[in-house]
Amino acid sequence: MTLSVLHFSTSDNEGGSGRSAYRIHSELRRRGNRSRMVVKHKITDDPDVACVADGRALRRADEFLDKFTARLGLQYQAVPSSGRVLRHSWLKEAGVIQLYNTHGGYLAHRLLPRIAHGRPVVWRLSDMWAVTGHCAYAGGCDKWLSGCGACPDLASYPAIGRDTTAWLWRQKRDIYAKLSLTVVAPSSWIEDVARRAPLFSGRSVVRIPNGLDLQVFRPHDRNAAREFLGVPQDCTAILFAPQVAVGNPRKGSDMLSRILARLGPRSDTMILVAGVGAGQWIGKVPQTVIPLGYLQDDRLIAMANAASDIVVAPSKVENLPNSVIEALACARPIVAFDAGGMRDAVRDGETGRLIPVDDVGAFADALAGLLDDPSLRAAMGARGLEFARREFSTKRQGERFEALYQSLLPTAGLS
Repeated sequence: MTLSVLHFSTSDNEGGSGRSAYRIHSELRRRGNRSRMVVKHKITDDPDVACVADGRALRRADEFLDKFTARLGLQYQAVPSSGRVLRHSWLKEAGVIQLYNTHGGYLAHRLLPRIAHGRPVVWRLSDMWAVTGHCAYAGGCDKWLSGCGACPDLASYPAIGRDTTAWLWRQKRDIYAKLSLTVVAPSSWIEDVARRAPLFSGRSVVRIPNGLDLQVFRPHDRNAAREFLGVPQDCTAILFAPQVAVGNPRKGSDMLSRILARLGPRSDTMILVAGVGAGQWIGKVPQTVIPLGYLQDDRLIAMANAASDIVVAPSKVENLPNSVIEALACARPIVAFDAGGMRDAVRDGETGRLIPVDDVGAFADALAGLLDDPSLRAAMGARGLEFARREFSTKRQGERFEALYQSLLPTAGLS
């Protein structure tokens, strides 16, 4: 049965959630299905991707009202362009509605029941926003389990200016009650969150790990990659590759500074930094830094992994980032904090080292041990590659989503 799926995402190929969304869309299309995306930011020239806001005036109206309503605590209540979705021809042709990150000021969530119009809705969770009063990551707060209110951190992304979290939480509950909703979790951590969340009570939760194109993300020649990227051949390289490389505590930029200070100067070690603001790392840590800038193309990201010897993921709050499974597929060992879904990919002593959160000393020691042991790095990289081929391919991910959609269509009376 050929499927017709309409995806809603902040972007089509930028950021962790957007890149994951585009990979799913591309694989579904490759498998012969009709797959289309409606996004806030269009990055590719894909004709099957359309922007919610068509025109500068409408985009500016969205941005103004997003900021204005956020200050009032009316998060995503008024998004002028989202009403266009209800009239979009792609919506009329869709059999399944697929959601990703919808908290970006491009979609008024009160419209979701009208967008779905009885069709099955599959929501792939990149973070916790769908189950909280306003934030993407609740950290140590558990108010999302009891209805929010009296929020301890209104500034947490996406920030709001007034504490309306209890009302926003109840609004989500009322919206979800009108949807034929299935939740997809890409990691064991977010799966546990979804199963515990009162807002998803009674909903089916399915775990489908992220997938990669293993023809792109694979072991490449290290020397050729270094020559291409301008990385010296006679050093050991550590790669840090978040989307935003500075001022990003969720991805651990502050923790990595402390870790590298603890590691100390090493004339044979360089730090490769890929991400927005990468150049700001120069001179801030004892090691030589080579900024690679923001890498958007998958082939460049694969080259960065190939040029490295170790990949670090010092996030304190995390789902399961693409950078970690990309490192596995490129046969690179990973050192990461045991946060969120990291342990789904980083098997301590097998595919890398998993360190207790906040233990800077243990993280630095693990790095030092791998830097000094090329054979251990090679063995961990080989096991990571085998694991990625088994669990993290776009082909396997596409098969799982396709089977899920097909299982939902008879329930909704669609074909």
